[in-house]
Amino acid sequence: MNRQIHQVTVLVLVMFLALAASITSVQGLARPALWEASSEQGTLVTDPRNSRTVFAQYGTDRGQIIAGGTVIADSQPVDDAYAYQRLYTGGELYSPVTGYFSTVFASMTGLEQAENSVLNGDDPSLLSSRLKALVTGGSMSGGSVELTIDPQVQQAAWDALRGRRGAVVALDPATGAVLALVSSPSFDANTLATHDADAAQASLDALEADEARPLVNRAVGGDLYPPGSTFKILTLAAALRAGALGPDTEVAAPDSITLPGTSHELTNYAGESCGNGTVTVAHAFASSCNTPFAQLAMDLGDQALAQEAAAWGFGERMTIPLAVTPSVYPANPDAAQTAMAGIGQASVRTTPLMMALVAATVANGGEQMAPYLVARTLDADLNVVSTTTPRVARTPVSSQTAAALASLMAQAVTEGTGTEAQVEGVSVAGKTGTAETGSDVGGPVTWFVGFAGTDPQHPTIALAVVIDGGQQTADLGTGGMVAAPVAAAVIDAAVNR
Repeated sequence: MNRQIHQVTVLVLVMFLALAASITSVQGLARPALWEASSEQGTLVTDPRNSRTVFAQYGTDRGQIIAGGTVIADSQPVDDAYAYQRLYTGGELYSPVTGYFSTVFASMTGLEQAENSVLNGDDPSLLSSRLKALVTGGSMSGGSVELTIDPQVQQAAWDALRGRRGAVVALDPATGAVLALVSSPSFDANTLATHDADAAQASLDALEADEARPLVNRAVGGDLYPPGSTFKILTLAAALRAGALGPDTEVAAPDSITLPGTSHELTNYAGESCGNGTVTVAHAFASSCNTPFAQLAMDLGDQALAQEAAAWGFGERMTIPLAVTPSVYPANPDAAQTAMAGIGQASVRTTPLMMALVAATVANGGEQMAPYLVARTLDADLNVVSTTTPRVARTPVSSQTAAALASLMAQAVTEGTGTEAQVEGVSVAGKTGTAETGSDVGGPVTWFVGFAGTDPQHPTIALAVVIDGGQQTADLGTGGMVAAPVAAAVIDAAVNR
């Protein structure tokens, strides 16, 4: 072979190897970045007019979503252009968690979106699976995600809500693992995942027109709730931090107080009296008296309350990996607004997840564990790829303050407004909340937040229950009457399973 032919041969070989490496990089390694790129970049891959892109993205054998050993989202082969159909066996019970994966709308929500890179097989942790598929010539299948949710606790929460508008979040206080995440009313993700365009559109139109807003995940987002008297946990924590008082400190508890700079008379709920006008802090907390806590909030000042709320996570963005709407403690311009904020009214807004974290923090001795929904990720053969390690997100209060709060919350259940949350053989601690909606129609938003276990020193569940106000709630409904029984059912399922 002469010198020129040898040089051409080497050049062709180098070009072939470069082309092979480029194809391998694009198709097997860099594919996730291409999918995540904005269509504004004008690439062929991301151009929404490219039908091959749509079929490639939405016609894959996605991995499973698993809860308690039960597959709640899976892909099954079908005879159409997409080759696979997403199937949700959990229906309404799990749809706010899984979300939906729609070929018709070329969109995804919930965990389908948050864990998309794992479910479609593009995640860097699944590199070995992609290489195996390239070498063997096999088809690429997605990885799976195994959730922390306990199906028994999830079902108990769903059943206890009885279709009412509201939410339940339950956590393992020691780890942050989400045991239940229920939003009601819900929807059936199968009706949006169908490949029948007309049926999918009809279902979406009906869901979006529903005034109950079933597509909104009330547990972690949407319109936030006023926390009502459950916020008194934080107001009391701020007072304990400042050394302003203790559980046995006696405080004034008048039937009403006139808020500074206004003519508004703030009363206890439903105009009730709080003891004989002078009570201990423990009694005011257990009976959920408004007037002493409103005065306490003004004495502490708005800055102290704002700092306390921030210490517990208000204002922070988080993902579990579902995106959680930040809870809000507003900048209050005057003492009257601060007084209302101190009892969880005015512009204070929060998610059920945030209030479940408040309860879990108290139960865990002051350490707030980062909440998480995904216990493990698995490859296409269901081999474990990664396991979530619990971590401390923040420590808003000392163990001594947490113990004091826990004792007061236990008293609120044994002899205060939370007695309906009692479960036989279980130590339950909690705080009720009843928040006015400002509407002339129907009753208030009702809450119960707390924790429980057979060993009072090591609670096994922390939770928050919220029932929307309005026509579904009686005019004089309270957290103790409406939300606490829901909490009892969830606690019973969690502790006595």
